[in-house]
Amino acid sequence: MDFTTFSQAAGGLALFLLAMLMMTEGLKTFGGSGLKRLLSQSTSTPLRGVGAGILVTAVVQSSSAVTVAAIGFVNAGLMNLRQALGVVFGTNIGTTMTAWLVSLIGVGFDIDAFALPMIAAGVALRLIARDKRYQGLGDALTGFGLFFIGLGLLQEAFSGVAAGFEAGVLGGGIALHWAAALAVGFVVTMLTQSSSAAIALILTAAAGGLLSLPTAAAAIIGANVGTTSTAVLAALNATASARRLAMGHVGFNVITGCVALLILPLMLWTVDGLAEFFGLVGNIAAKLALFHTVFNVLGVLLLLPFIGRLADWLETRFRSQQDELARPQHLDATLAASPELALGAVQAELQRLRAGVAAVASAALKNERPVEKEAEAVRQLAATVTDYIGGLRAERMPREVSDALTLCLRATRYLDEAGRMVASAQAVAAAAQTDPEHVRALIAPVLAAAVHCLAAPSAETARTLAAFEPAYQHGKGALLAAVVAQQLSAERADTLLDDLSHLRRLVQQWAKADDMLNYPDLPLVPQRAGGAKA
Repeated sequence: MDFTTFSQAAGGLALFLLAMLMMTEGLKTFGGSGLKRLLSQSTSTPLRGVGAGILVTAVVQSSSAVTVAAIGFVNAGLMNLRQALGVVFGTNIGTTMTAWLVSLIGVGFDIDAFALPMIAAGVALRLIARDKRYQGLGDALTGFGLFFIGLGLLQEAFSGVAAGFEAGVLGGGIALHWAAALAVGFVVTMLTQSSSAAIALILTAAAGGLLSLPTAAAAIIGANVGTTSTAVLAALNATASARRLAMGHVGFNVITGCVALLILPLMLWTVDGLAEFFGLVGNIAAKLALFHTVFNVLGVLLLLPFIGRLADWLETRFRSQQDELARPQHLDATLAASPELALGAVQAELQRLRAGVAAVASAALKNERPVEKEAEAVRQLAATVTDYIGGLRAERMPREVSDALTLCLRATRYLDEAGRMVASAQAVAAAAQTDPEHVRALIAPVLAAAVHCLAAPSAETARTLAAFEPAYQHGKGALLAAVVAQQLSAERADTLLDDLSHLRRLVQQWAKADDMLNYPDLPLVPQRAGGAKA
């Protein structure tokens, strides 16, 4: 391969990657909330998740983008792990659309006659449209045209290379070539971070006579496994949910790839039969697209029945202290038939929630460690308690149980709100340690009053809250006076006042929750000892 051929191949690949990026981002902008709703709302079962994964991936032309979106939905609580695994399984089928575009349109087609008008239309739409959605559509059309321009450059480069070699150079020693092609497909996908680009390279190389069908099929398997690298890299410093989903993604692709390699001769025989049936015998690129589709569909058929067990096993992985806090220990669906027992479970879980909020708020007010993950875990537990109470059948409850659960729900909401204010509380604590001394002196009394309120016994919460309010008002007034005296910038004062306001909200919601949890008129609500500390 001379420099000219190499530069042509490299330029074609770069143009292809740029085109894929433009298509993906443009279609995401154009589809926008519609694609997000499809993912979040059309995944009630793993099978529907597979369908959503296929459709959205085929539209945006990026399995990695859809996988990352699924990770985000899991973290946000919009999807459980089973549903997200179904989406990830479906992305593997949806990403075969690229292979079909390459094989049926990109190979043996007048690219200029097709691509250039599309680029012209896309650029015109991008320049004329004022709506961002239609600008995104213009970018997608431009990317679609560049996709085929880049593909054409790759075809020319590989045709030139193929002309310089004997057909037998890559045709013999199939077993050795399988292993080498598998590694090449994996490495190219890792380097480009795009299985679509790797598969386009493989298909154009095969169409140019550089690769035999078995060798190219092995390379496609390697590319399919290599695409998991994007999810793994994205999950390295991510949440436990992200790492579990990435692990499921890797497991699916590795298992599917191993099965495909073990039965590769049988799969190639099946592909030959299907190609003859569909009239694709003379098109090696179409045969490879068919192979890519068949082996991904086979993987879904093999693993979809076990998705529940896989999700259960993954739930036991990557567990952290925050995950244990977010996971309820007392709530059980079987107790729903007995309202009194369900109430007891809710009350026990609320004590855990209260202790969790107290611990994270105390750490924030002392600025001991970053508390974002702990605060998120507390909020997840609060959401779980709320959902559990909402799922109990009110018509079967005695009036006193229903009233007690209402108070429990109010207490849960107060504790959840307190958890949302933790970041601001830590910002106040950080300011009390790092701001100039005269500023620290103004906010230190407010911080001390908040610490005292949260650490006080439940019976004294009302008294400590009453003591906190004058400290807050005095601190607020002192900060404003410092601005007037030009001892503090107005911008910094605004930030501190916002954080102090949120700290006040935390203390108030904490006091309300304590009041609900110690409501004296309902005997079904257990009373804590007056000396119990938060």
